[in-house]
Amino acid sequence: MPSSTPETCSHGAVMIDPAHTRFALWAPDALTVSVEIEHGSSLPMLPQADGWFVIQTRCQAGTAYRYQINGELLVPDPASRAQQSDIDSPSLVVDPNAYTWQHLAWQGRPWTEAVIYELHVGALGGFAAVQQHLARLAALGVTAIELMPIAEFPGARNWGYDGVLPYAPEASYGTPEQLKHLIDCAHGHGLMVLLDVVYNHFGPDGNYLSQYAKGFMREDKHTPWGAAIDFRRPQVQDFFIDNALMWLLEYRFDGLRFDAVHAIEDPEFLKLMARRIRAHIPAGRHVWLNLENEHNQAHLMEQGYDAQWNDDGHNALHVLLTGETEAYYEDYSDQPTEKLARCLAEGFVYQGHTNRNGEQRGEPSGHLPPSAFVLFLQNHDQIGNRAFGERLHQLCPPAALRAATALLLLSPMIPLMFMGDENGADAPFLFFTSHHGELAEAVRQGRRAEFKAFAAFADAERREQIPDPNAPNTFEASKPNLTCDNDWTALYRQLLQLRHHHLIPHLNASHWLGVQVHARGALTARWQLGNGSHWRIDLNLSDRSLDVPLAPLEQRIFDSDPFAITQQPSHSLGPYTAVVSMTPARASGDVA
Repeated sequence: MPSSTPETCSHGAVMIDPAHTRFALWAPDALTVSVEIEHGSSLPMLPQADGWFVIQTRCQAGTAYRYQINGELLVPDPASRAQQSDIDSPSLVVDPNAYTWQHLAWQGRPWTEAVIYELHVGALGGFAAVQQHLARLAALGVTAIELMPIAEFPGARNWGYDGVLPYAPEASYGTPEQLKHLIDCAHGHGLMVLLDVVYNHFGPDGNYLSQYAKGFMREDKHTPWGAAIDFRRPQVQDFFIDNALMWLLEYRFDGLRFDAVHAIEDPEFLKLMARRIRAHIPAGRHVWLNLENEHNQAHLMEQGYDAQWNDDGHNALHVLLTGETEAYYEDYSDQPTEKLARCLAEGFVYQGHTNRNGEQRGEPSGHLPPSAFVLFLQNHDQIGNRAFGERLHQLCPPAALRAATALLLLSPMIPLMFMGDENGADAPFLFFTSHHGELAEAVRQGRRAEFKAFAAFADAERREQIPDPNAPNTFEASKPNLTCDNDWTALYRQLLQLRHHHLIPHLNASHWLGVQVHARGALTARWQLGNGSHWRIDLNLSDRSLDVPLAPLEQRIFDSDPFAITQQPSHSLGPYTAVVSMTPARASGDVA
């Protein structure tokens, strides 16, 4: 016979033993709730304190179910561990212990060893298809793959930021067991696996929370995606913290990247989440928590978080490489070299400085180690938020990109690349969804309206050429060919070999030493590594040679100009060049 359970509730369907499952739904605005077992019975759930409805009953893994609200509305479980097909299909009871792990001794890797490869699971063909790339990436020198969000979203094509069922891996990508197998295999190759999670909003299609749990959202605060999530409520806090713990403990992900936390209105929630996660991670295991945060809140890296995506560094580099200064690049159009220098000397560019909107942004960050910042030349946003999804090698001189790639992979910050960077993939990465009806049209028109302020798209006819996010061929065009090695692959392999040999062993206790600006696009940056040696990068992203005294040849680790040693004097930094050198500790008296 079914029974209720009065103890503290965990959201969703939780297996008690192989034959029994406890269902719990927080529905404070519902009068009645029942579990509708597919091809079975309707089980009334008993109301508990604080808006909970709970029942424990005989129910095995694989059982399909829905919740019925007030005898009328059938909804999926908001904490569904898997869906039968799409967001409006029945939820499935999942046995968290069904998968047999092969690499249980895996404890992760130190954060200073991170070389991150961001990828979109759907564009590569699903969990099983991603697995086919692991050996290649490990051989390249990658140490971590980062999956764009995989939470269940409407349809089968989406970036993942429209997820509405954050506990359920996207059904079109594969099953929970296939995801675990991917992670297990990655660990076998020595690769960490990080997951991008979205805790700042729910997608616009398939979210029924407002019909039985209005307290999930707060109408007095809004984000770009609508009403803000109300993180003041313990039931809401637990919903997301338990989700993070599920990915880290049950799926054995090695870390999480928290999307756009500047849109989380309760600043204390982020600190609480980090504390709760850290308290549950077994001693000796490496788990890494990274932020995307436009507010540049450096203090969070001292509150349980390891690093932040450094958009400042990307934006300054992009302006120097491409000359583009529209939209958010306008904040970097004035003195971009000096802004890049601040990034390489202190982490953030904006540390309380005023942006183009007259707002102060950021906190001082120079006291943090370089490894607290994730640097990149491209990621899903920076490619996909372009109208036609062009990649950087199509926008700037190849030699300049080679030099910038040397900076990316040989700076003491943590490098991140996007799928296809390593072989100069020509396929764009476009914005794609699989919405229908009015929502599809709204997304289509909204996408085109985003570019109205750009000079190239001032004409309405030109905006009509922007690919329709909902068209299947938009998604198909975004699938990169990753199987061909070329000169870009050789460059990435060479630079990552140098990083692993010379830099990674000494990144602990490294710190900034300063930056000297020589001219527009040209500077010298220095860091002290943990072994006392000095690491130096001379960078010239301009098209002319500069008089810059370089390190002696015997101290040079890399020169992006293959003819520099024979053709360039030691005081000349050639155009579009990066020179990387290391001075041993006993000789490192030259501090910038």
